Amino acid sequence: MQINLHKTYLVVLILLLFEGCMKDNTWVLNQQNKPSLNKGVFIINEGNFMYGNSSLSFYNTATKKVQNDLFYAVNNLPLGDVAQSMIIYQNLGYIVINNSGKIYVVDSSNGKYVGKITGLTSPRYIHIINNEKAYISDLYAGKITIVNPLTYQIKGFIRTSGHASTEQMVQSNNLLFVTCWSFDNTILVIDTNTDAIIDSIKTGKQPGGLVLDKFNKIWTLCDGGWSKAGASIRTPVLQCVNPLNRTIEKSFSLTSDAAPSRLAINRTSDTLLFINNGVWKFGVTEPKPVNQPFLKTGNHLWYSLGADPLSTDIYLGDAIDYQQRGVIYRYSSQGAVIDSFKTGIIPGSFCFK
Repeated sequence: MQINLHKTYLVVLILLLFEGCMKDNTWVLNQQNKPSLNKGVFIINEGNFMYGNSSLSFYNTATKKVQNDLFYAVNNLPLGDVAQSMIIYQNLGYIVINNSGKIYVVDSSNGKYVGKITGLTSPRYIHIINNEKAYISDLYAGKITIVNPLTYQIKGFIRTSGHASTEQMVQSNNLLFVTCWSFDNTILVIDTNTDAIIDSIKTGKQPGGLVLDKFNKIWTLCDGGWSKAGASIRTPVLQCVNPLNRTIEKSFSLTSDAAPSRLAINRTSDTLLFINNGVWKFGVTEPKPVNQPFLKTGNHLWYSLGADPLSTDIYLGDAIDYQQRGVIYRYSSQGAVIDSFKTGIIPGSFCFK
């Protein structure tokens, strides 16, 4: 009888703890965990789809120390299901949680929760225009959501008729360029003053990555697409867009067996990097890409790539087997390993501070 009573108490205690962890509008800051997040990089760990085991890590570049499970440690709350991306604006970190359909907003100096944006379908990235306007891309919604980034309120939508998915965004003057990724081949052009789609640019199949170089030219990396019925004839390409006349200015075809991803650009915005069975470098003024990778894959499963905007360092995430904690490798611009450390499951993207 006493054993059953103890079990009852244990079950009640677990339920209370679970309820306290899951209500993201009622928890309080864990007073025992107040990290100081100085210069470094946030690692957004996706976790496994439908498992709710995404997490946030922070790596201090000066001390070479990493803090894992940061969001949970500070806020007593799981981050959610599939953490996709993160940006920092006015010391606030916006963490996009794809399958949970929301964006958590945290104090980037300590990871403390300060608010959230909800009412989203399958958010991918957030791009902030100013204190009153931000755009959120979405995988399935068929629209871009307009929000106030400081009040977290939805202000409206931009319907993307005929384009179900929107992905990465980059701004040139008052124009926002948005890739339509899933089974698509389009970059939408949005006037940020009117929130209207004023043009569209046809690209290679499935444009994903999007970066702006030092000459104000936009680069996109198209993986070549995959047939819904399985693999098909593919033509992966790296393309350069002129934002003034909104045309494809350069196009470099990659081999048909290539699977390029994770386009990034270095600190001086003159060299592109991307993953494709290794890590490739391409100067934006070069006549064509080189025929071998800058860094070989070896026994790694390169899943994410980041270029530190304040140094020449390159960060690569190894997902290993998509089940255990991943490993981040920090490289110099010459390809020498500076450091490595474990993170959460499937380290998917980086946010530099």
